[in-house]
This record gives sequence, C-alpha cells and structure tokens, in this order.
Amino acid sequence: MVTMTMPPVSEIAGFDGETPVVQVKYVDTNDGGLWVTWRWQHALDKPRIWGIQPQLIAGALAAFAQASPNPREGETVDSALRRAWQVWGDVEQEKRLSAALASSLIPGGLAAELNHFLMRGLRPHVRIQPSPAIGSVPWEALRIDEGERMVHCSDVSTLLPASLRNSPLRAVAAAGERAVRVVNPVIPGRIPSLGSVLREREPLLEDAFGYAERPHVSRERLRDELAGAARLLYVGHVTTGTYGLDTRLHLTDGPGSGGRADAVAGLHRPLAAADILEDEWRIPQRAALLACASGGETGFADPVGLVAALTLRGARLVTSARWTLPTDVGLEWLQAGRLSASATASSAPFSAFAEMVVAVDTAHESADPVAALNAWQRTRADAWERSGDPAFSPLTWGALTTARA
Repeated sequence: MVTMTMPPVSEIAGFDGETPVVQVKYVDTNDGGLWVTWRWQHALDKPRIWGIQPQLIAGALAAFAQASPNPREGETVDSALRRAWQVWGDVEQEKRLSAALASSLIPGGLAAELNHFLMRGLRPHVRIQPSPAIGSVPWEALRIDEGERMVHCSDVSTLLPASLRNSPLRAVAAAGERAVRVVNPVIPGRIPSLGSVLREREPLLEDAFGYAERPHVSRERLRDELAGAARLLYVGHVTTGTYGLDTRLHLTDGPGSGGRADAVAGLHRPLAAADILEDEWRIPQRAALLACASGGETGFADPVGLVAALTLRGARLVTSARWTLPTDVGLEWLQAGRLSASATASSAPFSAFAEMVVAVDTAHESADPVAALNAWQRTRADAWERSGDPAFSPLTWGALTTARA
C-alpha cells in the first residue's frame, strides 16, 4: 500500500465560523490495511487521503478484538463480557489499548489539522464513517495524550454512508412534541436471555422521567405513538442476525404478532429492522436505542440495520451502542470476578447503566445532543482516569455513539 504525502495545513486554514467540521471515512483493503479519506466541510475541494499499512494496525486491532464484548461464534454473552472485562475493568490495560488504537488509526495529518483549529480556540466536530473491520472502535474514548481522550478535544459522531444520508427514499420525520420512552419493556415467556435490564427499583430513572415498572408495549402501540412524537428512547434488548436488516428489537409481542423475524422459543416475536423499513413506520427526528449492539450494523459490509432503518423512516439523529452492554447487576458480577486479582477499589453497587440512560435522555432534550452526550462522556473519562473505579469504565460510556443524517 502506498502512503500518500500530506498537503500543508495551510490549505484548510481559511475558516471563519464557530465549529469546523470534518468527515472522516475508512475503507478496508484486501491485505488488512486501511485507506482513510477526510474532507473539511469548509474546504470540500481539498480532500485528503492516507494509507495505513496492515502491519501498522494489526497489533492494535488484535488487542481490540480480544477486548471486544461482542460474543464470538459459539461464545455466550457472559463469557464474552468476562473476557472483555479483563481489559475494560483495568484502567492501565484500557489506557494502553485506547492509546494503541489512537496512534494506529488517526493519521498524523488529520491530527495536525485538528490541532490547528484547537490552537485557534475552535473545537472541531469529527464525523467518522468506520469500515467493517473497525466498526465498533470507540472513537470518543481513544486516548490521544496523557489524560486526554478524543472526546476532550473534539465532538465526535458517526457519519452515515452518503447513500443513506442522501437517499431520495428517506421519509419525513414524525411530527410532535412529546417523548416516547419505552424503558425495559416486558417480553413474553420469561426467556432468560431477555430478562429485565434494570433493577426492580431505579430511583435515578424514577426522578428523571417517572419510570416505575416494566411496561407492556406492542409494536402496534409503539408505531401509533411514534407517529405523533418528537423523539424516542428505547432501553431494552436488541439481538443481531446474520445481516443488518435482521437486527431485532424486543417488545411485548407474542409469537402471533406479524413480522419478519422468527419467534424466540415459540414465545415471542421481535421487531426486525426490516419490519420498520418495509412497513413504512414514521420515526421522530431523534431516537436513542440503549441496547446491546443496537448500532452494530457498522460491522456489516452492507451497514443497514436499526440505525439505518430509523434514519430512512425519518430520524435525523440516532444514538446507539456499538457492542454488548452490561447492566448494573452485570457490572457487579464482572467486578466480583476480579476481586481476587489486583482490582481497583469499587463503588458497587453500580448505577452506571442507569446513569447512562438518564444522560442520553437528557442529551436528546438539548439543542445539540451530540455535544451534550460528548460532554457527559468527558466527565466519565475524567473520573475513570482519576480513580480507575470500574463504575466509570468505558465499557459503558465508550459504547455510545450518535449518527447524524
């Protein structure tokens, strides 16, 4: 692979606005390397391109694959989380991994241009379109300097493919002013892998928006409510299939509900991304899916899953999770398994998952949800660096990303 020569920073220096925005796109190569292209929105006629040779990223990507909480073939969710926690539960190991990813994946030329605007007192917005090989990299959490993550020096969001952003088939967003919150819905059949994601009582959620008990929400009810909503917050379960449109969101639907996904254990039929797209749902402008790998479609060659389906049906902004999310009870279970090792003092019982729900809900009420969520992620990053307390591990906050259409 040929590494391109970087143009001078002066080519993109002429900016007189408040927020310089750069679009960064990664493409996998057949030999395991990457092409990176980026364009500043104020200088679209001056694109940059950089080749990353496979030997320069192989080590960091192998370490990241070992730390990924997404289950491998034949691996249970519990086993995957235990494996991942060996890194994400240890602040020193996590810092080494995040620094290795940053130095391997961020071209020096892009870093120099970001620094140029930072030195002028301008905070850039970096919109990243990852390739399948790096689809679940937590860009916001990448450690670019001592005590500093990427989210400290820039706002970071996911850039959807142009074919999706500019699709003539995109629907007009639903019109309304109220929030529709589907938090921890009851799933029929008492299926062990689809149990409650929250404790029996969650004072944080009670205070934030009155959550008291698990609701019964069918796809028909949700579809009707979304047609007159301003935003959606879903907290629950998402499961992935063999392709993006087979990604499934779980509601209170029995096996008799119509839909394209197979029934689970003959007791429950989930809502597939294909159902939302093909049945022409109307989605509000803002949506958040706090569930395992709800935004995992970036790992598919054809990245069309729940995020894409919501976008094509009207959403302009979707927050999702890159990987498997542990609940607060799950975090306590993971940390208990490390107590015999050199584990950092813990603040358990944890409320990291519940705090994440409140943070996303609050961010989506703000004028700029990307900036608001990034600000919250910075507070978690600072607390993690300062204390090493597993309550602040990037395993939770680092999973979150927001796609803007």
